[in-house]
Amino acid sequence: MSLAQSLLPELEQELANTRKTLERVPTDQLGWKPHEKSGTFAWMAGHLANLPMWGAMTLTTDELDLSDTPAAPQAESTAWALETFDKNAETFKQALLEAGDDKMLANWKLIYKGQELFNMPRIAVLRSMVINHLIHHRGQLTMYLRLRDIPVPALYGPSADEGQM
Repeated sequence: MSLAQSLLPELEQELANTRKTLERVPTDQLGWKPHEKSGTFAWMAGHLANLPMWGAMTLTTDELDLSDTPAAPQAESTAWALETFDKNAETFKQALLEAGDDKMLANWKLIYKGQELFNMPRIAVLRSMVINHLIHHRGQLTMYLRLRDIPVPALYGPSADEGQM
């Protein structure tokens, strides 16, 4: 089994859980944020919808200079977030399925204003900067939902709102 094939089940589970969470984002509350230093629902949903694109980009490029990257668009609606997420998730999964072990083990760099932030094997980038990053922001989004009394979906087991999966 290749490295990509071994990562795919975890990726599919995390993508499915993220989609279930994005489905709960209230279009009529996109401007809401829990704190002045926090992003809005629109920012958080837009970021989560676009994160899978980072996986595909990691697999199809050798580096990224963040200073050349425009800000990701914010969600215009729940439907927009889901459509964008689905498209980016499919692109990521396809790029992963096409990646051989040599590509997964080759280094990838993140640069900002000429400074190398890190340089590590793609598989490590996919786990830390893509999948773990996705999980981190999905966790934040579940707190946004809780604070707005929107039922939190069951992800790794029953949630307080959904006693069963």
